[in-house]
Amino acid sequence: MTAIISASELADATAGPRPPVLLDVRYVPGAPPGRPEYEAGHLPGAVFVDLEAELSDPPGAGGRHPLPDVAAFGAVMRRAGVSTGTPVVVYDAGLGWAAARAWWMLRWTGHRDVRVLDGGLAGWDGPLTTEIPTPREGDFTPVPNSLPLLDADGAAALARDGLLFDARAAERYRGDVEPLDRVGGHIPGAVSAPTSENVGADGRFLPAETLAARFKALGATADGTGPAVGVYCGSGVSAAHQLVALEIAGIPAALYAGSWSEWTADPARPVATGPDPQ
Repeated sequence: MTAIISASELADATAGPRPPVLLDVRYVPGAPPGRPEYEAGHLPGAVFVDLEAELSDPPGAGGRHPLPDVAAFGAVMRRAGVSTGTPVVVYDAGLGWAAARAWWMLRWTGHRDVRVLDGGLAGWDGPLTTEIPTPREGDFTPVPNSLPLLDADGAAALARDGLLFDARAAERYRGDVEPLDRVGGHIPGAVSAPTSENVGADGRFLPAETLAARFKALGATADGTGPAVGVYCGSGVSAAHQLVALEIAGIPAALYAGSWSEWTADPARPVATGPDPQ
């Protein structure tokens, strides 16, 4: 099972004997929820999922997008028609970050058959609809920790003893600018690896071999000989996109969900600035 699906593959799957549940997770940081855009046109059968209200708890000490209550997340997925044995495809209309968050949440809670639409809504050349579906209730029961998850102490240890990727833009990593969080910079020892370098100009993920070469140059390998890998970003959303890219490359990795917004909520935690020492 791959982490992504092309638009042509999705068209075939939706016409096949086991059509996937489709989740529309449109989200733009700082913008209103994506539901109006969803209602104006979405993939036939797709159910809207709100990243901030349903894939996150309210902001607080755990960061700007803390993981949601697991039971509440399960209820959202069941209402959307997700069952344990049903394939799921998630998409958004932006950079793929929100779709990747939904992908990671489902995978972390034990769903084995979930993929991200490569290129998002822009890559879909099939029909759209304004009809709001009423899916049959699913039976998905979340089993958390089916993927590795880091807390702040675990992220600090991995930055010191393994390999911790910072998925934000390089200028935020360096601390040149910080538009969202309390202070700029990065976790000491983390390596800059912006998500923008995971995709081509069309917004689709780069080929597996290209991604593997990219991450190998940063110290991560798919053969099991490299260090343990973790990823963080500003609030645990774009880091999920990095995890999709790492999975395509065949490299297992853990998410620090609280990310920089949680890290900097505690002024006692150290902050590094400047360019990547690599």
